[in-house]
Amino acid sequence: MSEQDLVSAWQGLLLMFFFAFSDPVRPTFQRLLTGWVLATGRRTICGIIPFADPEHSRPHDAYHYLFTHARWFLSSLWWHWARFVIEKFAPSGPVPLDLDDTLFHKSGKQVDGAGWWRDAVRSTGTHTVHALGLNLVLLTLRVRAPWGGEPLGIPINMRLHRKDGESLLELAEAMVREVAGWLPGREFSLCADGFYAALAGHGLPRTVFTSRMRRDAALYEEPAPARKGQRGRPRKKGARLPTPEQLAARARNWERVQVEERGQLKERLLFTCVVLWYTVCGSRPVRLVISRDPAGHEEDDFFFTTETSIQPQAVVGTTAGRWCIEDTFRNTKQFLGAEEPQVWKGQGPERAAGLSFLLYGLVWVWYLLYGYKHTEMPRREWYRHKQHPSFQDALYALRQVLWQERIFSKSEQPSAPAKIFHLLVDALAACA
Repeated sequence: MSEQDLVSAWQGLLLMFFFAFSDPVRPTFQRLLTGWVLATGRRTICGIIPFADPEHSRPHDAYHYLFTHARWFLSSLWWHWARFVIEKFAPSGPVPLDLDDTLFHKSGKQVDGAGWWRDAVRSTGTHTVHALGLNLVLLTLRVRAPWGGEPLGIPINMRLHRKDGESLLELAEAMVREVAGWLPGREFSLCADGFYAALAGHGLPRTVFTSRMRRDAALYEEPAPARKGQRGRPRKKGARLPTPEQLAARARNWERVQVEERGQLKERLLFTCVVLWYTVCGSRPVRLVISRDPAGHEEDDFFFTTETSIQPQAVVGTTAGRWCIEDTFRNTKQFLGAEEPQVWKGQGPERAAGLSFLLYGLVWVWYLLYGYKHTEMPRREWYRHKQHPSFQDALYALRQVLWQERIFSKSEQPSAPAKIFHLLVDALAACA
């Protein structure tokens, strides 16, 4: 595949969203996302415009208008994108999803949708730090990369949590139900951290839910079946069980297994049982899995899943793989400058955040489908033993072909030696 074909593949991914925009807005959208990839400085809108439209073919306020006033809907983009990536990377079996929320830091008193929220990155167990920003709930598709290792998290839906609006749990449930409505014939495997454990009792459609369990959770045995002729209503729960932490202290029949955690095999001791977590899941039984480090260096972990027939090592592996959504947050902020667009009014802040996550997914999908096979991963002296590409490598590969096309498309015979041009392209591509 030639470099021109790789550029065409990128443009083809952007073209799939044209249905959501009017004719005047479509080229603005395409140029903006390409300029966002190529920008070498801060990704403010004014910082992106010189790379999006170097010939000044459109007025600068057209790019601001895309965020604040243009008639289009993020939900339409997510609907089309989710169906596309799930068909490409999870065509059969349960669709693996991850869920979490993050804070996009903002400054200014008039940022629509912003509020003061707990900053999970800077807070500790004894000290809570609050910051002004957008509290975003994200749903990602877990994708196995062809090179193995830790899975990737491709964003497929997003919601903005407002102070006077729906709670995080309500927004998360709405997103899962929305995706289930987009794909009526599919089943889902959803993983989230312990904050969202209550979703296990919300009856999510065709969804197996896996998460962490509280150490002090009130657990019960399943109720005994009603005896023939027994009067009164059947019991909803059986005898009270010890807490997960107490069960771990008393357990003797641990099973030593190999568990895949974030692409690597680790040895763990597992104890599992089927219990009722009545306050969360009601009468629906769940499988509790306690994971212990055989060397004793790490604290015990407590997981649960609503599918009681699943193997315990799969529960641990599923929960460990949830870390890919944390990588999505970090990479989107660090390498795409997702917090930097200076949009304050109306739908602008939410749209800018949604487009940054969509752009992150587009870069990865382009690389997985085209770039990985037809571009070389850069080799750096300080990463001599590096074997697997990172998001920065995927972004570098895309920037390289886009800069190559932009520089050489209008010149048949370069006046300077090719080596100089390649050094220039490499320098521009590395400025991510």
